[in-house]
Amino acid sequence: MNLGEMLAQTAKATPDKTAIIFHDQRTSYREFDERANQIANGLIQLGIEPGDRVALYIHNLPIFMEAYYGILRAVASVVPFNVLYKAGEVEYILNDSGAKALLTFAPFAPVALAAAANAPDLRHIIVAAPEPIQGATLWRDSFANAPTTAPNTTVQDEDVAVICYTSGTTGHPKGAMLTHRNLVSNCEQCSVIEKIATRPDDVIWLALPLFHIYAMNVGMNLTVLHGATINLIERFDLTGSLAELQKNRCTVLYGAPPMFVGWAQVPTLKDYDLSTVRYIASGAAALPVRIMELFESMAGVPISEGYGLTEASPVVTSNAAGPVVKPGTVGPAIPGCEVKIVDEARNEAPRGQLGEVICRGHMVMKGYDGEPEATARAIDADGWLHTGDLGTMDDDGYISIVDRIKDMINVSGYNVYPREVEETLFKHPAVADAAVVQYPDPYQGESVLAYVVLKQGASATEQEIIDYCRSEIAVFKCPRKVIFTDALPKNSTGKVLRRELREKATQGV
Repeated sequence: MNLGEMLAQTAKATPDKTAIIFHDQRTSYREFDERANQIANGLIQLGIEPGDRVALYIHNLPIFMEAYYGILRAVASVVPFNVLYKAGEVEYILNDSGAKALLTFAPFAPVALAAAANAPDLRHIIVAAPEPIQGATLWRDSFANAPTTAPNTTVQDEDVAVICYTSGTTGHPKGAMLTHRNLVSNCEQCSVIEKIATRPDDVIWLALPLFHIYAMNVGMNLTVLHGATINLIERFDLTGSLAELQKNRCTVLYGAPPMFVGWAQVPTLKDYDLSTVRYIASGAAALPVRIMELFESMAGVPISEGYGLTEASPVVTSNAAGPVVKPGTVGPAIPGCEVKIVDEARNEAPRGQLGEVICRGHMVMKGYDGEPEATARAIDADGWLHTGDLGTMDDDGYISIVDRIKDMINVSGYNVYPREVEETLFKHPAVADAAVVQYPDPYQGESVLAYVVLKQGASATEQEIIDYCRSEIAVFKCPRKVIFTDALPKNSTGKVLRRELREKATQGV
């Protein structure tokens, strides 16, 4: 089954069921399916051919979902853009992917048009806007009069459905080619786990950005597969999002660490009725154990942390896949996915020993678009995806992610893992958020630098933070410098952009 068929089957089975709730507006599966068909037919009329790439530069709006499935039904590949991208970043991905069309929303049109000026392969810019925009075609002119019936197209399982660009936290982003088989397989893998399996009567609270693989496949595609309802949140805010969750009696919440960090500091959290929520998942970045425990104690709902990456469609492990939740771990491998920890010689490491996390299964990407050498480095001859993440596996098969290999800090020959230091910092009563990076040291080679965000109204000195860490962990792991800041640089899913922090550290900022 391909993704387009998935929506069609659900729409046929439950045409009047609510597919999307957005700002109190409800869209049925019939309406959803017909609008996707209009976009598919409109793109074909514009000359989009099988295998072409179509960029999607839209935030959390129903038209993102309609366009996503429409592009797939035209047998094209979706290239989703982070809506925080600036013109240079949009231009880079347009050219790297060779996108033939760009679908966007009025506020993003100026950036799209600026980027398009230097993207020779781009033929069409289609904008959802109330008034004409010079250099672009209006959404309604392209799609409103197109047929609502499915186009006469054939999609193969191995066709590239989505080209998701990696976050670029360590350099230029690469386009991970995910096939229909990859994405549907990962949905099916999640569906056999009782806790994760979406039920037809579920209402999925989704504020994570749809352009990110986590929200796209686990939040959107998995919901469509089972005919549930998505409560789509346009923009996340602490109290407004909780009110939406309560009003629509949401049953499943997909979140990322910044959401839980923020909610844990809302004094009125217990005033909201979260009794309908049966399952909460956290992904996209590591969730500090202290924050997990604090949120659970306030909300009364356990958080199931998992692990995945764009190149694996994305889910690899989940605490929901095991008999118990083990805080500080990301759980065991999901069904149909193999996971191993290997040493530097790529031999399987003993249980409890630190090594690289590798995985294998139908959800592993086809490869990086136009980058065979990078693909060969990432996926070995036996089909194992080398994630670049350091972790351990306990006797029960539960994985603990320690850090990215590239983020490890070498202090006088000793390895320091930022996450361990950050977990310590989060225990300090004055710390709201923290990130740790290395900076050059003439004596130790590298030293530990902590960027710290204090809780509102709290105070602490650099020496107090350092002394606290020294009381909790070995001295060589402790920060030698602490820089207080109002906020940490993060990508759209809450992953700290350590590269930016490292650059600041070398400049003494």
